[in-house]
Amino acid sequence: MKFKKYLMFLVVAALAVVLVACGDSEEDNKSGDNASENTDNGSEDKASEELEGSVVIDGSGTVFPLMSKLAENYMLDEQPNVSVEVSRAGTSAGFEKFLQENGTDFNDASRLIKDEEKSKAEELGIEVKELKVALDGLTIVTHPDNDWATELTTDQVKGIFLGEYTNWSDVNADWPNEKIQTYGPNENHGTYEFFYENILEEQDLVSDINLQQDYSTLVTLVSEDTNAIGFFGFGYYDSNKEKVNAVGIDFGEGAVIPSLDTIAEDGDYAGFTRPVFTYLNVNNAKDKEQVLDYAIYVMENANNVAGETGFAPIPEEEASSLVEELKGLQ
Repeated sequence: MKFKKYLMFLVVAALAVVLVACGDSEEDNKSGDNASENTDNGSEDKASEELEGSVVIDGSGTVFPLMSKLAENYMLDEQPNVSVEVSRAGTSAGFEKFLQENGTDFNDASRLIKDEEKSKAEELGIEVKELKVALDGLTIVTHPDNDWATELTTDQVKGIFLGEYTNWSDVNADWPNEKIQTYGPNENHGTYEFFYENILEEQDLVSDINLQQDYSTLVTLVSEDTNAIGFFGFGYYDSNKEKVNAVGIDFGEGAVIPSLDTIAEDGDYAGFTRPVFTYLNVNNAKDKEQVLDYAIYVMENANNVAGETGFAPIPEEEASSLVEELKGLQ
């Protein structure tokens, strides 16, 4: 009798162990299901960070190569569902498109915004944020066969573009007695305004200067005219070195050739160095997440691609400060 009771006890104990094991297995399955649900939720959260929509940019032809490269990288590496459209009407023409109802999200500029443009923004209720993106060196270029005007003083540059010299021999008696042909970007461009205001000190350019809207056209014209001299941003020279020469500029201590090493606001080429910008419509940035995201991306990455598009980087602390200011708009 005692033996039968002992056997019964063993059977009950065994059943209890099986039931406990089954219970643990069910809990594990539940935990696994919950983990799977959590993972799925995490994936959904991550997916929700992907942005859609468009970012519309116009403005400076000088800044175009930099912004175009940033836009390409952003769409390839960061937000493939966002379309970043970059055009190059010129700084001033771009501000006209920027400062209107339903205007562009950014205006690239190779000069500072003017007081009248600030006033227009205020009238329209548009909050504008200035973003300094890089440094450019205004570059004086000549035909590849020009082996005489390889160096010029700032006064000689001014004299040529003001029409004080008609022939090359007027600049230097040893140079050819040939008429100087001048070229530059037209009034739509910040480069024209920078040259007019900062280099020529607001004196009128020579009356027969050939001004063009398109920078590639300027490169072609200079490359086909032995007596040509023109001006534009360093990037357009840097990508066309086989077509045009860069003139060394003597600011008083010997001629300096523009390069990524000499272009700096406190460097050897400081006299012809200028910051370039993009201006953000803050209203649009607050309304459209992709616009603000792109603005932050630009300031986090502009220095990384500046060199490959013909610009010198801004100080890293300036870029970081602007990133923090933009993140404050989130």
